[in-house]
Amino acid sequence: MNILVTGGTVFVSRYVAEYFAKKGNQVFVLNRNTRSQPKGVTLIEGDRNCLADKLKGYHFDAVLDVTAYTGKDIENLINALDEINDYIFISSSAVYPETMPQPFKEETPCGANFVWGSYGLDKIEAEKYLEKHVPHAYILRPPYLYGPMQNIYREPFVFECAQKDRTFYIPKDGSMNLQFFHVEDLCRFIEIILEKKPQNHIFNVGNDEVVSINEWVRLCYETAGKELKIKNVDGSYPQRSYFSFHDYEYRLDVSRQKELMPDTKPLADGLKESYEWYCGHLDFVNKKPYLDYIDNEIK
Repeated sequence: MNILVTGGTVFVSRYVAEYFAKKGNQVFVLNRNTRSQPKGVTLIEGDRNCLADKLKGYHFDAVLDVTAYTGKDIENLINALDEINDYIFISSSAVYPETMPQPFKEETPCGANFVWGSYGLDKIEAEKYLEKHVPHAYILRPPYLYGPMQNIYREPFVFECAQKDRTFYIPKDGSMNLQFFHVEDLCRFIEIILEKKPQNHIFNVGNDEVVSINEWVRLCYETAGKELKIKNVDGSYPQRSYFSFHDYEYRLDVSRQKELMPDTKPLADGLKESYEWYCGHLDFVNKKPYLDYIDNEIK
């Protein structure tokens, strides 16, 4: 297949591009060429919001849109394409309001979420524009994505603490649950959609099981081969000043996904892959000043 991947230089879009290139597809990546490019792909250099005729003359069997955040992002891309065959948009679970019953189902009405703010609203706008103008497109709504090429300071933050033999500062009692999805499983599910063309066009995607903060941190330390020592932090300190996730627990119903792809990668296995990549790519991670806050502010 000829596949267009938007982005292609960091984490999800880079993993997606290399995954489908390794499968023998002709993969094109659309980005501004400000970073190193993934392996085995063809670069189309350009800004998705200023494309002019950059995509004219190309034929793509599938567009994998990983980097759209707003309706305008979608509009500008589809207007630049000569034709649209399969189109898969990686949206977000941020489209669900925190006030709705959980686990969130695909039929749950979308709306503002106090944690995600404009990010969630912009993703809703992007989904609506795509549904109106490309009704045969597919929309995927993942929870927290993880795995190799992870440049976000989530599991890399815990790995760093483990490598430095630091006591880990756990929010409250650590019982808050998190839901994850490995980037390889995301790619596997995209393959299934392209092959089977399911009747449903919106899918929550993710691991069926959730994991507590305590368990997630323990797995990260075990992956790094380190003993975990914890300190619980009371709610008087803002959680996002010293920890990778907001003080917000949610869960997606992934029943639709499981009908097509029953199995996902065990979290422990996925974290091992993430750790192996992290150890060789420390400079790729976008760090945040969590450790400074812990050392200087938490008593």
